Amino acid sequence: MKVAIIGAGWAGMAAAVVATQGGHQVTVFEASRSLGGRARALEASLPDGTRVMLDNGQHILIGAYTDTLRLMREVGVDVDSALLRMPLSLRFPDGTGLQFPLLPAPLPASLDALIGILRARGWDWRDKLTLLHLAGQWQRSGFVCDALLTVAELCAPLTPRVRHELIEPLCVSALNTPAHQASATVFLRVMKDALFGVRGGSHLLLPRTDLSELFPAPAARWLIQHGGQVQLGQRVTELRPHDTQGTPWQVDGQNFDAVVLAVSSSNAALALSECAQEAPESIATPLRVWADLAQRLHFEAITTIYTWGHHPPLTAPILALRSSDENPAQFVFDRGQLGGPPGVLAWVVSASTGERNALQAQVLQQARSQLGLNLQAVQTVVEKRATFACTPGLQRPPTVIAPGLLACGDYVDGPYPATLEGAVRSGLAAARAVSASRPPLQ
Repeated sequence: MKVAIIGAGWAGMAAAVVATQGGHQVTVFEASRSLGGRARALEASLPDGTRVMLDNGQHILIGAYTDTLRLMREVGVDVDSALLRMPLSLRFPDGTGLQFPLLPAPLPASLDALIGILRARGWDWRDKLTLLHLAGQWQRSGFVCDALLTVAELCAPLTPRVRHELIEPLCVSALNTPAHQASATVFLRVMKDALFGVRGGSHLLLPRTDLSELFPAPAARWLIQHGGQVQLGQRVTELRPHDTQGTPWQVDGQNFDAVVLAVSSSNAALALSECAQEAPESIATPLRVWADLAQRLHFEAITTIYTWGHHPPLTAPILALRSSDENPAQFVFDRGQLGGPPGVLAWVVSASTGERNALQAQVLQQARSQLGLNLQAVQTVVEKRATFACTPGLQRPPTVIAPGLLACGDYVDGPYPATLEGAVRSGLAAARAVSASRPPLQ
């Protein structure tokens, strides 16, 4: 089949690779000149004029991201050198907090969590026992709960210290939604995969290269080597149904057997609404239904403030921070320990609110008060629609829009929140749906 993928983010490139592996002829259209969508490389300059490669937001992976890691290997990425593997760590600058050990196989993954909880610094026995008791309840229930529960309601039996130092940072980093608004169902799914899935599922995998080179760019090179096309700077202006007997879809006048929309929910909804105006009603109706679901999604912002200064490396590549309205960053990453220039730090404000300059000023003050560092701002990146708000009972738009027309992206219906793994899994689902729609041989 001749397949068009519109969008070269992580979901679109995952769909393109798997569709090509399925024997299809793939063309990727990308409006920008860069690969990766909302997880891509970004050029910047340090205060002394040195050019550096940053990202449009600090991202991490975890060991449970099995589909992402598998695809990275298949397109030629050396995962062991591209990612720094370390145990799950929510340690604060003063050394308190939780850190899992690195245990040898074949010890069960859940033992990491047990030992990490028992060794948590700054926690008393009540903190530890309530968490172990509740985690046991989650395991016995199969990590399933009422679909309308929030994470805050799910974790209400825990002590304030555990909620503030563990649950809230985990929730906002995984779902980018505050615990009092976030879906407990999705949170438990991530916890299940991380703690009871593959060995090392809870490990943090920190990128040592820019996000474009971590997967999208190698995927594009792999695709071209296998006969596909990647057209950068090619904004699609027209999507329309063609006919039901031959090639059913046209993209800017080119005929395709299937089209995968791998763009943002707002751009996808706009394209489908325009397409529905001229489509026959049998096609127009499902297009309008899908667009309506996409337009109902609400979004959360993520702000990443990159700073630079002459200071020793942090005590770890990632540190948790005590966040509040005045101290908005939840984590800080030492990019110098991750292959970047020494002295560059990335401060992450998940579910961020407020104006760019105000957030930047607050984080610089947070660096002084919590780490004793006087820093200069390098670049502040605000992704206003970074992720969908992962709330209880949320209905997300499906993969299949209409015959031969599919969608993928971290917001499309699936078990994961808006993460890199969620995007990749969505791309895999779309590619498999393309293959499932192949007409039978005559």
